[in-house]
Amino acid sequence: MEARAIQRTVRQSARKMRLVIDQIRGRAVPEAYAILRFSKKLAAKQIHKVLKSAVANAEQQAQRQNAAFDADRLRVRYAVVNEGPTLKRYTQAAMGRATPILKRTSHVEIHVAGEDAPIAAPVRAGTAEAKAGAKAEAIARPVRAGSGGKTRTKRTKAKKAGKSTKKKIKKKEER
Repeated sequence: MEARAIQRTVRQSARKMRLVIDQIRGRAVPEAYAILRFSKKLAAKQIHKVLKSAVANAEQQAQRQNAAFDADRLRVRYAVVNEGPTLKRYTQAAMGRATPILKRTSHVEIHVAGEDAPIAAPVRAGTAEAKAGAKAEAIARPVRAGSGGKTRTKRTKAKKAGKSTKKKIKKKEER
C-alpha cells in the first residue's frame, strides 16, 4: 500500500527545505517524526505537516480497502522538494532605483509505503555508482551525424573561457 501527500507553494526556498528532507528519505515514519520534531530548521515544521498528511492518506486508503493498518510499519519511500513559483517584489534603493527581491517558494511531495514495498535509495553524486551510471548513460546516448561534436565543444569552451576562436584570430592577422 502506498500513499502520497503534496504541499504546494510553501513560502521557503527549496534549497533550505532539501537539507531537512534529505534526512528523512528512506526512514521509518516514527523515526522521521522524531527527526522532524527535534530539528531546529523552520522547514521541518512544514515537512512534518506533509508527512502527517501522507500517513493519514495511507490510513484512509487502508480503510477503503478493509486492510489492516499500522502506521509504525510505514516508511518514507519517496521525498522530494521542487522549486515553486518565485514571487517578485521590489524595494527602494539609493538614487531612486529599485532593487528586486525574490521570494522563493517550493513544492513538497512525500510518498509513504509499507515495509514490504521496495525503497529507491538515492545515488549520491561523486560515488562510484554515480560515475558508472553516468558512463553507461553517455555510451547509450545517440550521437548526431555530422555534428562535429569535438570542435563544437572546444569552441564553446573557448568562448566561456574568454579565449579567441579561429575566426577571430584570422581577423586579427588580417588587420
